[in-house]
Amino acid sequence: MNSNNLYRILVVDDEETLCEALRYNLEAEGFTVDVAYSAEEALSLPLQSYSLILLDIMMGAISGMQFAEIIKSRADTTAIPVIFCTAKDAEDDMIKGLDLGADDYITKPYSVRNVLARVRTVLRRAGGESHIGSSVLSYRGVSLDTNSKLCKVDSEEIRLPRKEYELLQFFLENRGVIFSRDELLKRVWSDDVYVIDRVIDVHINRLRRKLGPYGRQIVTRSGYGYGFIE
Repeated sequence: MNSNNLYRILVVDDEETLCEALRYNLEAEGFTVDVAYSAEEALSLPLQSYSLILLDIMMGAISGMQFAEIIKSRADTTAIPVIFCTAKDAEDDMIKGLDLGADDYITKPYSVRNVLARVRTVLRRAGGESHIGSSVLSYRGVSLDTNSKLCKVDSEEIRLPRKEYELLQFFLENRGVIFSRDELLKRVWSDDVYVIDRVIDVHINRLRRKLGPYGRQIVTRSGYGYGFIE
């Protein structure tokens, strides 16, 4: 049995031809695929049943950004991975999408091969891959429960999108080591997916802010990279 049959994907885009092209290629890979031509139509579906959502930004009354805000605010859908596939390629749009908790951001025009690679990568991460044996990582007032995927700072729970969570987990597992951007891409992002340096910088800066006084432990070594230094 193709393991991809276990995954159900929702494509939300107001371009019918594009939706059908994505459906055809994703189904050829063994995924179960539904399409919705608007955010309104998507919201009428049992969203909690999907493994991943591919989402356009520029749609009708409810934009892709607004749709993402809605599903990330709902307890039954907040953990569903989201990949934006959009013609909006401005850096501010990308940053906003990542701030909403999106797992990836692909700009049009894109190759189907690229989309499929990113879908596989995000689904692997969402499948619960873990790099450690212990269920809790901690540093002073920061604790990370790798079973429940919860992070606490001074006993207060903070919400971390998947990439920020994985970065923090990686840093806590490798304290005292400086990693270049290329190394972070290979270890935290998949090496078969193109991610620009700016995406890494955005995630690290947001993570620092959320960690409060402990954010200063994530240091930048000019010319070398980033690390978690005690």
